[in-house]
Amino acid sequence: MASSASTNPAHAHFESFLQAQLCQDVLSSFQGLCGALGLEPGGGLPQYRKLKAQLNYWSAKSLWAKLDKRAEQPVYQQGRACARTKCLVVGAGPCGLRAAVELALLGARVVLVEKRTKFSRHNVLHLWPFTIHDLRALGAKKFYGRFCTGTLDHISIRQLQLLLLKVVLLLGVEIHWGVTFTGLQPPPKKGSGWRARLQPHPPAPLANYEFDVLISAAGGKFVPEGFTVREMRGKLAIGITVNFVNRRTVEETQVPEISGVARIYNQSFFQSLLKATGIDLENIVYYKDDTHYFVMTAKKQCLLRLGVLRQDWPEIDRLLGSANVVPEALQRFVRAAADFATNGKLGKLEFARDAHGRPDISAFDFTSMMRAESSARVQEKDGARLLLGLVGDCLVEPFWPLGTGVARGFLAAFDAAWMVKRWAEGAGPLEVLAERESLYQLLSQTSPENMHRNVAQYELDPATRYPTLNLRAVTPHQVQDLYDVMAKEPGRRPSDKPDAGKPATGTQEELLRWCREQTAGYPGVHVTDLSSSWADGRALCALVHRLRPGLLEPAELRGVGALEATAWALKVAEHELGIPPVLSAKAVVAGSDPLGLIAYLSHFHSTFKNTAHGPGGPEGPARQGFPGTSSAVLFLGKLQRTLQRPRAQDVLQENREDTGGKKPRLEGEAKTPSTEEPPVPESGVPPTPPSQHQEAGAGDLCALCGEHLYILERLCADGRFFHRSCFRCHTCEATLWPGGYRQHPEDGHFYCLQHLPQEGPEEDGGDQGPGSQDLPAAEEASMPSGPSPAVTPPEGTRAAPSPGQPTQPTRRLIRLSSPERQRLSSLQLTPEPELEPPPKPPRSCAALARQALEGSFVGWGMPVQSPQVLVATEEEQEQSASSSEEEEEEAAGETTALGSDMEQALVTLAKNSGTMSKYPTWQRTLLRRAREEEMKRFCKAQAVQRRLHEIETALGDLEAEGMKVELALRSQGGSPEQQNTLWMEQLLQLVQKKNSLLAEEAELMITVQELNLEEKQWHLDQELRGYLNQEGALKTPADRQAEEQLLKKLLDVVNQRDTLIRFQEELRLSELA
Repeated sequence: MASSASTNPAHAHFESFLQAQLCQDVLSSFQGLCGALGLEPGGGLPQYRKLKAQLNYWSAKSLWAKLDKRAEQPVYQQGRACARTKCLVVGAGPCGLRAAVELALLGARVVLVEKRTKFSRHNVLHLWPFTIHDLRALGAKKFYGRFCTGTLDHISIRQLQLLLLKVVLLLGVEIHWGVTFTGLQPPPKKGSGWRARLQPHPPAPLANYEFDVLISAAGGKFVPEGFTVREMRGKLAIGITVNFVNRRTVEETQVPEISGVARIYNQSFFQSLLKATGIDLENIVYYKDDTHYFVMTAKKQCLLRLGVLRQDWPEIDRLLGSANVVPEALQRFVRAAADFATNGKLGKLEFARDAHGRPDISAFDFTSMMRAESSARVQEKDGARLLLGLVGDCLVEPFWPLGTGVARGFLAAFDAAWMVKRWAEGAGPLEVLAERESLYQLLSQTSPENMHRNVAQYELDPATRYPTLNLRAVTPHQVQDLYDVMAKEPGRRPSDKPDAGKPATGTQEELLRWCREQTAGYPGVHVTDLSSSWADGRALCALVHRLRPGLLEPAELRGVGALEATAWALKVAEHELGIPPVLSAKAVVAGSDPLGLIAYLSHFHSTFKNTAHGPGGPEGPARQGFPGTSSAVLFLGKLQRTLQRPRAQDVLQENREDTGGKKPRLEGEAKTPSTEEPPVPESGVPPTPPSQHQEAGAGDLCALCGEHLYILERLCADGRFFHRSCFRCHTCEATLWPGGYRQHPEDGHFYCLQHLPQEGPEEDGGDQGPGSQDLPAAEEASMPSGPSPAVTPPEGTRAAPSPGQPTQPTRRLIRLSSPERQRLSSLQLTPEPELEPPPKPPRSCAALARQALEGSFVGWGMPVQSPQVLVATEEEQEQSASSSEEEEEEAAGETTALGSDMEQALVTLAKNSGTMSKYPTWQRTLLRRAREEEMKRFCKAQAVQRRLHEIETALGDLEAEGMKVELALRSQGGSPEQQNTLWMEQLLQLVQKKNSLLAEEAELMITVQELNLEEKQWHLDQELRGYLNQEGALKTPADRQAEEQLLKKLLDVVNQRDTLIRFQEELRLSELA
């Protein structure tokens, strides 16, 4: 067989075609193959059948078997589903090529135009499980033998384009290179069809090609006329990509990849990077493919300080323009970052070259991402209908840290091909558009977790991919503006007006009526307006008491001044209801800020308007089931107050001793808030008045810049008001988020946890690190508003080393969560009485089953392997490619069959019994899954960070709009009453939007806390493993003490994670109720 392949010219051309690694080599070898067989390229499925008939030797047959298996799926109807459909695909990127494959399998005639003449993009794409299975089914391993052989599933854009190009050529797609699509040419007369305007000089057959389907995959910078796009803006984000030459030496293969490190949960790594190199990053990723590929997000101030950018410009295009970027400084920047991230193990880094022969390095802006409002349109003129569809970046620009670009791009290609099939079947234009838009609504929500788990069943039919599919989510009536009949309205465009938004929460009269109802029946309280009726503080205290009975009896207000009563109500509303103040107690009493008071009361109204409260209403703190109540805001408020007290246990104990066991007064509550002992003044003892800095113009002027504060600009922290733009870390000037900052007691400045100056060692020997913090513990929460602060020993300040260090591997190969608690609980350690850990939560049946599974194999294998052994195992796996493609495909098809808990048990069992070394395929699968779990955590962190930035930008827009409305209301002079009412409703609506964004921000910060604790647990576990693997006889007393300290810290982190889990579960149950 081998001799026939060597003597048959067609076989030689076919082998060259399979192995070609350059675009021109692929095209020339395929042209030679067709010439040797007497075929004309671009002949559709008939060409593929002729190729298959004439190339029937073993190497070709294995590829035909894969392609035939795909083509024989019933949805394609043996290539007759779209036999009369003519399609034009614009763009030979991965998504355009993948769409062309599906259209060709449906039997359509497909012509593809691409403005480039070669593939040169080395950047690496992360692959989801279904994309791996899909590409393998198209023969990816035949075209690229190293496809997905590492611990991370990825492929360079160039390699992905090459293998898809080979598939479309075999399936008979007609491709034209160096041709640019510039627009559509409507039918010149009745009976003719739609054509494309192409440049520079297309051949006559292409210029006269009439088609009835256009699929645009030309990238985010080109969207066909008629489509509208929506901008999703965040904070300034500067991404940097770089590709270094991969010589594939033994040393290079041993350098572990970095699936993703993010500042949001691993601040110590970036602090070490900043200290060592002066480079300040938000995240970094390292993939090893044809090149060593690094992608990172850099801070603008760092780039300016290191001379990468010459000058700071407000315009993004000018800031990152070639004239403002210093190439040599940028090269030094990325080399230093790559060296640090890989511990210098890649040796001398040589830049790969781009299409122009320059170093393949670029800085780009992803501050704004575009998303098309619709995914498809239909245009009709003189009876000729044209179906237009978008795929790839021109449909949705992906956020690169999430690794969703190619996966969602392929899904969009499948959905577009399904739309073409429905079009060819004769479905009405509005019906086709409605189905396509229904699928488009699902696209941004897709992830490997919420799609069908069995990726082997995926077909063109969307029902095989989406578990919650509803093709009637969008009705034909809703897509009428996507159907253009040019004969009637030549210039008609779909409406691009944004949604008007939800109606305001209520008019000023409705708010006043609600306040009267809530304060009715309280002695001495008569609410007649939204200004003077609140000056004595009794109305506000009555409102708080109605919502939280038991905190203060009305009789206790006797003898309490208006200022003290108002200050108490503001503080309790913030701590127990999650409603931050927007004006000071002094302003309420003086009546100097009526708009601020209305905005503040509207927060109560929007939160509790649908909740019935009586004088004898529910006792205790805010229940999470109340509509509109942000439990996350309450939780983070308690967390932030916990961070503001250095010795919580001592202060709490002293306070209890001073009060003789009575409820603490306001000054004690300010130091140690506790939901068990709310800040209720004793009978006859007035609450302590607020500190002076809280009242000196607190609601009007920013405590930092001294400038005027408008209502929507006010951010309250530590009793003072700030602009959000001013409330930044004193060191790095990063925006401070709830639960992520602390005020230094000596200098009074606010800092993010990463740059918080050290206060010196505490008595127990633990330093309060910049990333360490205590969470309110669920065990101590006796009231359902949220867990109260718990006192846990602070974590040490040991900075995590950079990824790649031999003594501290930075990539977690195995995810450790609940099983870790079970294993640690069985260790034979006897801590001192004062170090006794808190009681463990009850074990679940799954945990007991895992323990039984592991215990049944005790004595069968080796002890737990060290991190170095795991790294070595990964290196061995990286060097050995799979010899059996079928085994890999089977493993890929079953990737999601096991649950995470059972997978963890199997990993532990496999390591202990030596199975991983005996069965390398299983070993690769487990390690790949571990890497995928790390990637999921990184993607989750990046999604949170991106959304936080979008929220910050949206709040800035609301503040600017609110300032205009407030100025109009305050200078309402001769404005008619109706206009003033409209302005007031607009202001209340803006306040509600702001409160909604702040609640979402708090929920995201809870996720940040969870990610941070996961990272802490992993680092502590790695350090603890080093001590556990030591021989008992070799351990010194210092080692034993350090081991006990680490175990205690690890148990504290596990308990804090448990607190978050319980909080989230309570929140979920309250939402269901």
